[in-house]
Amino acid sequence: MSTTMSSRPAGPALDELLGELRAYLSCNPPMLSLPPRAFTDPHLYELEREKVFERCWWLVAHADELAEPGDYVALSIAGEPVVITRDADRNLHALSSVCRHKQMPVVEPGAGNTDAFTCPYHLWRYRLDGQLTGAPLMKGNPDFDPKSCRLPEFAVEDYGGLIYVNLDKDASPISAHMDLAAGELANYRLDEMVQVASWVEQWQANWKLAVENGSENYHVIGLHRSTLDPIMPGRNDVYIRPYSPWVTFGRFPFAQPIDAEVLPLTEEQQANATVVLNFPSGGLITFGDQLAWLSFIPQSIDRTEVRGGVLLPRALAEQSDPEQLRKDQIEGAASINEEDRIGLEAVQRGVGSRFAERGHLSPKEQPGVLTFYRNLARALVSGDDYPGEL
Repeated sequence: MSTTMSSRPAGPALDELLGELRAYLSCNPPMLSLPPRAFTDPHLYELEREKVFERCWWLVAHADELAEPGDYVALSIAGEPVVITRDADRNLHALSSVCRHKQMPVVEPGAGNTDAFTCPYHLWRYRLDGQLTGAPLMKGNPDFDPKSCRLPEFAVEDYGGLIYVNLDKDASPISAHMDLAAGELANYRLDEMVQVASWVEQWQANWKLAVENGSENYHVIGLHRSTLDPIMPGRNDVYIRPYSPWVTFGRFPFAQPIDAEVLPLTEEQQANATVVLNFPSGGLITFGDQLAWLSFIPQSIDRTEVRGGVLLPRALAEQSDPEQLRKDQIEGAASINEEDRIGLEAVQRGVGSRFAERGHLSPKEQPGVLTFYRNLARALVSGDDYPGEL
């Protein structure tokens, strides 16, 4: 799928869009969805790259994917190739995977284990901390200093086993914001959980459509009427509390409480899914003893990479055959993800229609969706210090 440039002048069209976004910052924000062109306008997408994608924390993996020295996870964040590594000293690094000589990525998207990265083009070799260790036939260039050559670094954090990356290497820690909601997650013992299944998918939809979808439970009455709606009814009211521009907490009621087998969950936690959303596009959701993480990472204006995994307390995970457990969890997640993918790809086609217009938000959508819109508006129309310090 491709998106063509708007025939309208870039300046006025973008200014109009930003003006409509700015309205969400008012005391009485419009109870309307984003303008349809917010999902197709290339000028807005470029502004998002500058104001959001290059400054925000992205949930990209679980620590179990980077458990051993040499483990790595490589991906693209809005066209920026990134690789997260665990070096021989067990230190975590987030690096640009673009070779400093020929600009060819030294590793393709995916995961694996290695002791070094070698660019296929001219065989330049880099350690897992990014330092250049080999550059064939370069001794004849007196201006080249191999000791000062290394892959650029990004900010990276491990928060309770969840791996976050920020393309701004000087970004303030995500942990300072996550700690504000730490009390909501304490009983889930993130540090003690293990990942039993994970997935990476490609959806042909703008990243904001995916985030909207994950910010409300109203859509389960349609897209998930036989899978999620019987468990977590979309007709129920949800509770949303923003803790900071980075972190939003929510509770989504279950049809019936889900008993906890291992974790010391309260009655409220057994009666509700605990949801923690990270702006711009990551989040956690709990189902009793089980926790799922999900992240929507933009690849282009109309393509989003969906990364996620299922976590369980180690005591529960060890009671089952690992391969059968992984298969069961993957199948369960895949059915729900497929329902979302089909729905959102259809919406992406619809927002390009000349008849597309803003929709009135249901009261079931408003708490979470408007919180996302406000954070998006702050990022795009506020000063360069967004999101700023606590």
